[in-house]
Amino acid sequence: MNQLLSLSRAARLAGVTRAEIQKRIRQGEMQTFEGQVAISDLLHVYPSVSLEKTGDLERVEQIKADALPRSHDEDTRLPSQEVLVSRIRSLAKALVQRIARVDKLEALMDEIEQRLDALAATETGQRQGLTQNQTQAQDLKTWLRERRAALGEEAVEAAQTQLLAKDTFLRIMSASVKMIPSGHEFFVDGNESILEAAVRSGLRLNYGCANGNCGECKVRLVSGEVYRIREHDYVLSEREKQLGYLLSCSHTAVTDIQLEAAEAHSPADLPEQEIQAQIRKLEPQGDGLMLVHVQTPRTNTLRFMAGQRARLQLADGVEQELPIASCPCNGRNLLFSVRHHGDAFSQAIFDSQKPRQAITLTGPYGSFVLAEDATEPAVFIAIADGIAPIKSLIEHAVSIDSIEAFNLYWSVPAMQMHYHQPWCRALRDTLDNFAYTPLVDASCDDLLALLEADLEHLQANRYYVAGPGNAVAAVTEALLRAAVPKQRIASEGLD
Repeated sequence: MNQLLSLSRAARLAGVTRAEIQKRIRQGEMQTFEGQVAISDLLHVYPSVSLEKTGDLERVEQIKADALPRSHDEDTRLPSQEVLVSRIRSLAKALVQRIARVDKLEALMDEIEQRLDALAATETGQRQGLTQNQTQAQDLKTWLRERRAALGEEAVEAAQTQLLAKDTFLRIMSASVKMIPSGHEFFVDGNESILEAAVRSGLRLNYGCANGNCGECKVRLVSGEVYRIREHDYVLSEREKQLGYLLSCSHTAVTDIQLEAAEAHSPADLPEQEIQAQIRKLEPQGDGLMLVHVQTPRTNTLRFMAGQRARLQLADGVEQELPIASCPCNGRNLLFSVRHHGDAFSQAIFDSQKPRQAITLTGPYGSFVLAEDATEPAVFIAIADGIAPIKSLIEHAVSIDSIEAFNLYWSVPAMQMHYHQPWCRALRDTLDNFAYTPLVDASCDDLLALLEADLEHLQANRYYVAGPGNAVAAVTEALLRAAVPKQRIASEGLD
């Protein structure tokens, strides 16, 4: 039987993105079987897949390392000795079971051949030639032998053998987690906990302290094997243990597992949180702009959706609500852009605030979020400081790896600069499906003309527009006039 792989694991083996696999499926080059693809189809589309180091897999992983902030420095480390031994033992057990099953099937095939011989021998009699039953038995025996020989040749086919070997190696280094009922899938790498891997992958599981005290990250193990990597103070009841509940912050995956857990699917699913954080770094960008890096406690990170806002309150009570310019995959390290407008908040940020000073973080707010189930090409239009929520959306989209292609258009006033230019260029250089177009004082008509020239079908894309309210309204109206469906346009005015 042809082995099936999940889309995420197939993408890892081929060294491409999950969105690329989905694109191939939509084009009819590959078939899916209950959300999985066959190894033979994968090899047909990517015949060069092998165990040799092609650099493709490393390139995909480096993309995320370059484009996204990391929640810690352990993502690329080997698993701990205990986890590594557990994974090897689990694979060894599965291998022994597979070998035993193959041996039993071989014995069954031999018995079938023997029974066919016996069936043919019972009808010899006095007649010349073979009876109908004998002919059928002989034909079935011939077919059985030919099929066994063909299966043997398929089993040793070099490409499939190498692919299975590579898959086995990756299973030692990382384990796949599939969520129920959402169907989301992610990988647990190195020494990560299940919770850390889920957050890094852009999933919004419920959690609180993240260190085993509150029990908010409780999930149910449906299948597979886990390993406890740290002790926790929260006590599970005997009933919960019998049902398979565990704390995702204190366990890692040994084998591929299935977990039952609730996820936040809309802004309404996320509670308002108040966190005592601190300013980690202040980065002046010239032309009256400051990038403010805020760090939350390790045990109390902000749960939010890409594109949302948070309210920052300084020690003297001055506050301002700002879009978060970073990925939800790293809820501890948050980025905000503060433009000096002469108000009390921006005045304090520029004049009196220093690293390590306390700041109160409240949120999240807003409904300008990514349509995560949409796989069509996405067009991100940032006007002036609208790049902040757009940056968050793009980083999250790269993290969940489901969008077919990205196009970023960023227009700034003539006296300002593209202060996230290095980030934009890094994405363009490392992602094959990312295009970036910097603009200066682009009018709405100029922008629409550019979109029509660059994009084959305006109506086939999904649009995210952010910036000053009047400019966003004008761009949105222009897209509607161009017959872009209203449900394909999300907008955020920053006035």
